[in-house]
Amino acid sequence: MKVLIADKVSTRMVEDLKSLGFEVATNPDISPADLPGVIAGVEILVVRSKQVTAAAIDAGASLSLIIRAGAGVNTIDVKRASEKGVYVANCPGKNTDAVAELAIGLLIAADRRIPDALLDLRSGKWRKKEYGKARGLKGRTLGIVGLGSIGSAVAQRAKGFGMEVVGWSRSLTPERARESGIGYCGSLVELAAKSDAVSVHLALSKETRGLIGGEFFGATKKGAIFVNTARSEVVDSPALREALRSGKIRAGLDVFENEPTAGEAEFGNPELASLLAAAAPHIGASTDQAEEAIAEETVRVARIYAETGKPVNAVNRRKLHAGFPLVVRHYNRVGVLASVLRELRDGGINIEEMENTIFEGEEAACCSLILDKAPTDALVAQIGAIENVIQASSK
Repeated sequence: MKVLIADKVSTRMVEDLKSLGFEVATNPDISPADLPGVIAGVEILVVRSKQVTAAAIDAGASLSLIIRAGAGVNTIDVKRASEKGVYVANCPGKNTDAVAELAIGLLIAADRRIPDALLDLRSGKWRKKEYGKARGLKGRTLGIVGLGSIGSAVAQRAKGFGMEVVGWSRSLTPERARESGIGYCGSLVELAAKSDAVSVHLALSKETRGLIGGEFFGATKKGAIFVNTARSEVVDSPALREALRSGKIRAGLDVFENEPTAGEAEFGNPELASLLAAAAPHIGASTDQAEEAIAEETVRVARIYAETGKPVNAVNRRKLHAGFPLVVRHYNRVGVLASVLRELRDGGINIEEMENTIFEGEEAACCSLILDKAPTDALVAQIGAIENVIQASSK
């Protein structure tokens, strides 16, 4: 299978894919606009932050799998991929430690104003009196928005600093909060009001876009620290800028609206950067440890897909539904399943899912199907009467 890697990745990933027999091409500097011109013949596309447009997916006649070497898939046109029957898979959880570490780093840097102190030192200014003014983290309350793997990892690290932790997420319940050893907040406004610092760890979706806005920042404590290492789009940009300009909050950001996708580029938000207490150019997942873990998972996804035709971690598979099951036990002979499918077609029934399991000895097999409508007893009997079918049943 031909693999195109369209972002900079570890050499280990490339070497491991080649060792498995994949034909690997790398083009890390290709722009999203030029990607459609080089995707012909590619079956598996691997990207990190590179945008994969509908045009690129349409141009990939052989494309069957896009692997995001990371967690978020917001840079990939998943809707178009689904329409074209192209799997989109990711590598969730592999950058958890790296992002959590940076979130804590931004929190400390904002509290102690480390970037500003360094700039003064580099310009020859010793301002110990000014930078000795810091609140400290021990005993303070950290509010975590989003309690997935990264948010939970940040909570664990914050407790190590002696911080109290409260949390909010759409799925968090008081019981789960107690089990995790954190305080429960029933709303974002409640979390903002209770917290001396806030760290955001929400995935981007239509429900979370702009979720953190003016009401949230209006409820924050004066001087609270706001850290975002998730996605810039979950925060209402005008509301954030107003909170920064007014001095209501201090912020440490790793993500920005309309940020460059290239490794080296002009940054279009210097005015926002001037308002921040700490910042980084979207490097949350960029550590050697995370890169190797993601490389290993990317190779695993590709290998399993090549072996089975089904990738792990696919994000655009339809959620399982009840449907109408049909189980056909049969002898492992050529043409048996073709006959079964023909009977279903003639009965006007569509197959939603299908899996055929071969038993040891390869004499018999069992085919499990999920149908879009219930087969009649007569149709099940017809299928059961097919040559080399042992038994057909539907419930």
